[in-house]
Amino acid sequence: MYPTAEQQDKIQFTIERCRLLYNRLLDERIHTYKMEGKSLTYRQQANTFSDRKQYIPSLKEVHSQVLQDVARRLDKTYQSFFRRVKNGEKAGFPRFKTQSRYDSFTYPQTGFSLGGKHIQLSKIGSVRIKLHRQPQGTMKTCTVTVKNSRYYVCLSCEVEAQPLPKANHCVGVDLGVKHLAATSDGQRFAAPNYLRNSEVKLRRQQKEVSRKQRGSKRRWKTVMVLARQHERVANQRKDYAHQISRILVNSYDIIAFEDLNVQGMLKNHQLAKSIADAGWSQLVQFVAYKAESAGRHVVRVDPRHTSQCCSTCSKIVYKTLAERVHCCPHCGTTLDRDVNAAINILMRALRSVL
Repeated sequence: MYPTAEQQDKIQFTIERCRLLYNRLLDERIHTYKMEGKSLTYRQQANTFSDRKQYIPSLKEVHSQVLQDVARRLDKTYQSFFRRVKNGEKAGFPRFKTQSRYDSFTYPQTGFSLGGKHIQLSKIGSVRIKLHRQPQGTMKTCTVTVKNSRYYVCLSCEVEAQPLPKANHCVGVDLGVKHLAATSDGQRFAAPNYLRNSEVKLRRQQKEVSRKQRGSKRRWKTVMVLARQHERVANQRKDYAHQISRILVNSYDIIAFEDLNVQGMLKNHQLAKSIADAGWSQLVQFVAYKAESAGRHVVRVDPRHTSQCCSTCSKIVYKTLAERVHCCPHCGTTLDRDVNAAINILMRALRSVL
């Protein structure tokens, strides 16, 4: 989006009202639980908005459904917290939002309309946009986001699934650091290492930030330059993951991945930066949602010994990470290490599906 100065002020005003409301609702939930031993629900809090507007007139300047979505966000946060507690995961209790941690608001049903090169937002006005592609189906929600002093609007649409014709092929995909992905039929996708390639520029920009006085306008401008460089790296990684995921979904009916514990693997300080730069979880996520729309099937299998097991005779052949070729002394099979692992992944997936 390319809002005018007046529209930017209105967007920032809306975000700040939503942030303060979010913190107030969270405080009420905490206080009610401490005093009465029970938790407030979304409906209980949403029903108070009419009364709140009488005491806080500024809330009248925000679309009513945007305010309701704030309460819904908090309720989703609580539901995720309860789920993590139930599953024995790290709980992560909902926390109050600072200005740097609240940067968007959502029209969940109405209050927005798209027309040509502009989008009409209730309480904000007609904002000029660059439309990347025409929306399909029925527009359901509209989310306005401010990121690194740039303005974006995301429209979610309800569309019918469009299954692709049968490809009559299945594939196992081994995710790695040397190659981002290697398939069971020998195809390899290079790891572009976008973060590694930008480290010199990022290091220089980070030094410039550290030299600036805290709270100064020059420091803020330098921080924006650094943030946009990080955003560029993330966008490059995302674009590459979209390209690979589209190739896989178009070419195969069943796509198998290892069910990796990426968060646990990031604790390895020797490989953490390379693993994070590869973006394994993002690639699997993109393949999964594209496959669901295209009528494909994504399977996650147990990752144990996929690299050590021989894909021909199933014997365990131990190898270090430095050994990139699988040579089986039992049956004589010689394969690229990653391709061997991908074949094992595919066989495990087929056994679980068939």
